[in-house]
Amino acid sequence: MSTQQYNRYEKARIMGARALQVSYGAPVLVETDQTKPIYVAAQEYDAGVLPFTVRRDGSA
Repeated sequence: MSTQQYNRYEKARIMGARALQVSYGAPVLVETDQTKPIYVAAQEYDAGVLPFTVRRDGSA
């Protein structure tokens, strides 16, 4: 499986969605001392553990 590169809009959408999940009580996927959900999501994104995919179909 190859690592997909995300543009800044995709990255913001992924991290925002994950931060919302964490704020509603989803389990955190990395060991962290952060308390704010957006910082937790950023650490998870940087660690590459988020199970999100982006489908690009080309239609706008």
